[in-house]
Amino acid sequence: MTQATLDTMRVLTERRSVRHYDETFKLSKQEVEELLEWTTAAPSAWNLQHWHFTVFHSEEAKQQLAPIAYNQPAITSASAVIAILGDVQANRNYNPVYGPAVEAGGMTEDLFDSIKAQVEGAYQSEAYGRDAAMSNASLAAMQLMLAAEARGLSTLAMGGFDHQRFAETFITESRYVPVMLIAVGKAVEDAKKRPALRLPIDQVSTFL
Repeated sequence: MTQATLDTMRVLTERRSVRHYDETFKLSKQEVEELLEWTTAAPSAWNLQHWHFTVFHSEEAKQQLAPIAYNQPAITSASAVIAILGDVQANRNYNPVYGPAVEAGGMTEDLFDSIKAQVEGAYQSEAYGRDAAMSNASLAAMQLMLAAEARGLSTLAMGGFDHQRFAETFITESRYVPVMLIAVGKAVEDAKKRPALRLPIDQVSTFL
């Protein structure tokens, strides 16, 4: 294996969920934005990028979030908590994503119109919009955790929070729905020594 392969495998296999963080360790806004740049390289259906990020970076913001997330220790001890939101109206991203390609001559107008018709057809179903928002935003969430791991940081994915209260408090556009919270910071516990506790492959896979 090449060193690049070994490094990638280390990130994939050594990542662990961390619940307690060094409260003195701070990530700058620029460092968080760099993590989000890596995160937005995640794949998405039709490249519609069905995600939005609400970053709880200040102490005041994390304190406001804490009771909504049942006062989990990671909320206030992590350097930042990033809420992953799913975009149920991601079809509205089609023109901004593909319009520049048409203008630059890299995509014909016929192809633009053909794919847009597919997108708009799928989004006639409200259920499809929500399902796509959840699944594609989850891809971004995993990308964020792996990007953080590669930077020597630790993360915790949290689905345990009051989704309705979160939406009422922090989401101003109805197109977004909360998917999960990701705490990011420097661990104070040695999570890397914990066993992975994964089920055997033959129990989680079916070959046809």
